Amino acid sequence: MNVFIGYIFLGLSLSAPIGPINAAQLDKGLRGGFLHAWSVGLGAVSADIIYMLLVYFGMIHLLDAPFVKAFLWLFGFFVLVYTGVESILNSGEISATELRGNDASLFKSFLSGFMMSLFNPLSILFWLGIYGSILAKAASQYPMHQLLLYSGAIILGILLWDVTMAAASSIFRQFMTVRVLQVISVLSGLSLVGFGFYFGVQAVQLLFL
Repeated sequence: MNVFIGYIFLGLSLSAPIGPINAAQLDKGLRGGFLHAWSVGLGAVSADIIYMLLVYFGMIHLLDAPFVKAFLWLFGFFVLVYTGVESILNSGEISATELRGNDASLFKSFLSGFMMSLFNPLSILFWLGIYGSILAKAASQYPMHQLLLYSGAIILGILLWDVTMAAASSIFRQFMTVRVLQVISVLSGLSLVGFGFYFGVQAVQLLFL
């Protein structure tokens, strides 16, 4: 039981550092509330599960080719910059009416989180480096069903963090003015654009340097 809880905390600690997913969750939560922020997190977790399965079945090395990594960096650049610019441009449209409810598609929020995580080469590095080493170590100590259990514990930890982020952002929006939410939306957008340009620089270095 202690080992299971340890893997849950591992999932929490891996999700906590500020990154594009957390920035997107904050923006969606302040705009649309809990469900929209959580949908972004669920989309990201779905992509994480795909990478976890690739590591689990030993296929992650197919994504290690320079061309594939450059494609992922570039696509991640476009996804993050587009999402960030959209957040900045739409910040002026936040109104008192929007604070009371948001009819935007939950699927769009889910897809946003999914695409950000799926085309994030840092996700590949994480699952290959951290989860891969954990899997190799655990495989020598535990039977197959326990490996699946502990992998599930990592996902559970990530989900718990997503719920925490979604709840925090949706609670904060209840106490903020429209002007404050607009400023935060712009800052979140700038953060996403910043991460996007970092991805773009990595792609250029991989392709031309």
